[in-house]
Amino acid sequence: MPSTFNKYCNSLTHYSRYKTREVFIGDVPLGANNPIRIQSMTTTDTMNTIATVEQSIRMIKAGCEYVRITAPSINEAENLRNIKNELHKRGYKTPLIADIHFTPNAAELAARIVEKVRVNPGNYADKKKFQVIEYTDAEYNSELDRIRKKFSPLVKICKEYGTAMRIGTNHGSLSDRIMSRYGDTPNGMVESALEFLRICEDLNYHNIVLSMKSSNPQVMVQAYRLLIQRMESENMNYPLHLGVTEAGDGEDGRIKSALGIGALLEDGIGDTIRVSLTEEPEFEVPVAISLAQRYKGRESHSQIISIDESPKDPYSYQRRETFEVAGIGGATVPKVISDFGDEKIINYKDLTQIGYTYDPITDKWNMTDQASDLLFIGNNDLHFESPTVLKVIYNYEKWSSLVDQTKGFPFYSSIEQYKSAGNKSFVLNFVEMNQRSVFSDQLSVIANDQTVVLILSTDNLHGMAEQRRAFFELMFRNIKNPVIIKRSYEKMNEDNFRLYASTDFGSLLIDGLGDGVWLTDNDQSNKNFEKGFTNRTCFGILQAARTRISKTEYIACPSCGRTLFDLVEVTNKIRKRTEHLKGVKIAIMGCIVNGPGEMADADFGYVGSGPNKITLYHGKDIVRRNVNSDNAVDELIEIIREKGIWIEPAKI
Repeated sequence: MPSTFNKYCNSLTHYSRYKTREVFIGDVPLGANNPIRIQSMTTTDTMNTIATVEQSIRMIKAGCEYVRITAPSINEAENLRNIKNELHKRGYKTPLIADIHFTPNAAELAARIVEKVRVNPGNYADKKKFQVIEYTDAEYNSELDRIRKKFSPLVKICKEYGTAMRIGTNHGSLSDRIMSRYGDTPNGMVESALEFLRICEDLNYHNIVLSMKSSNPQVMVQAYRLLIQRMESENMNYPLHLGVTEAGDGEDGRIKSALGIGALLEDGIGDTIRVSLTEEPEFEVPVAISLAQRYKGRESHSQIISIDESPKDPYSYQRRETFEVAGIGGATVPKVISDFGDEKIINYKDLTQIGYTYDPITDKWNMTDQASDLLFIGNNDLHFESPTVLKVIYNYEKWSSLVDQTKGFPFYSSIEQYKSAGNKSFVLNFVEMNQRSVFSDQLSVIANDQTVVLILSTDNLHGMAEQRRAFFELMFRNIKNPVIIKRSYEKMNEDNFRLYASTDFGSLLIDGLGDGVWLTDNDQSNKNFEKGFTNRTCFGILQAARTRISKTEYIACPSCGRTLFDLVEVTNKIRKRTEHLKGVKIAIMGCIVNGPGEMADADFGYVGSGPNKITLYHGKDIVRRNVNSDNAVDELIEIIREKGIWIEPAKI
């Protein structure tokens, strides 16, 4: 059933910021017409005043506008005063945020010291023991009354001291009460926050920010959309803090963060950003800045044909229905096209960059789990036999001149070219189109042609929205050809190339739109992007969108003052031992706060439980407690063996 779009954003076709109320966090206001604010979180021991201050200064110099510091107990909360005083003495007045999970007394003290406190409804004043309880309405309301009594003192203190509050729901730490009634769902996340928010409103306290974090970008995006829809229905408009929790590190962490955060920013949603990487916090800040700055001037984009309703439910995942053409579309995983059209000469060794290695002794090709599915070579020639599983695409004129046209497939630059072509493949034809093509009379030429895969491109500044609009039109018209999403970027460094591609492709993929990706660097002066980098980025995006799994996934928390071991070192150690376990999800959590709940859907967990002590999980079940950290990685591998999932890595 169609879903009215404006319940969760201003427009699906014209960029504009979703207007929220203004919240003051010290002297740096958030929401309303203020710019998207950047924040991060310290990883030092909060009791180490100087270390925390110096790291905070590095974060501020990197562009951080708010600094979050963990306060797991009353001692850390009290030391926030010393940290704040030392920062002020050094000339830094950046607002501080106390991160609270379980301890009301720490929150109530911190609220008297810093500019903002963050509480997690699933942990604060609620219960999380992984129990399934059947509540009657009376029992459920009784629990809400208990929570109100425990939470209200903090609200009153915040109101008295002018302290802001973030009600930060995490997908993995929903309380047993919420889980029992709503399940592990975006709806449960939203209701968890709204329960606390209603208490605040009853007490006439409105200096509030909300977040809906998950390590799964698909769940995260759905939850924020649903939150806005629910707020709109209750006449609320609180500002939103965006983040993908436990995103990991390196390329994967950046791709996953850009996918989730960017998908919301594209629709004008979000007032502050925290990118959660398992790295030093000052490295998170430039990523967040790059994501936010992309939307300056976005309002001036070319016009996109407006729409009053969406043909799909934006609060759940359904893949667009397509028929299969030569292994593309239908129920198959999204495909990756590698673009070698700008190469003058293509050597068989070049294919190692996209996952194919030729062994001349056995005369066989070997392929990796991230081997590209299709190879576009434009007007070039192949002077060798390509791998059988790799489909080769030529420009139409070049393909027409081939002696053996079964060796490749034609690419038509427009519907008009396809219509007028005297030669077509009986198996597979690629036809490029854009928004104008979708609304032209020519569309009937290719509509539901069982040999045609559409290549959807855009040159619009607001390109994701334009491509989404094209998908919607195909759905309205019941046209079920598979669609490959194509994006090109010019004059862009490697970091932004990765972030923007993750946003643009990922925003569509997590909504079930797209049967493949085609990513190119269209700047001929820039020869820094190797084909391997582009190929790796495409597979990383598909993995983050949960639409194609090609490697091990690591759900690693970004570290903070609660962390009980070196997260970066341990994550790298575990990665080195397990990165060949395709499709396995391993969570690496610094403490019990980010433990079994935050691991959400991980298969295995490695959680700090004390100094030099690790607790190991299978799913959310504890398998071994308090393992010595020196042996914990070996023990983790042994558990994976016991569960029948371990395979030996291939010998190189």
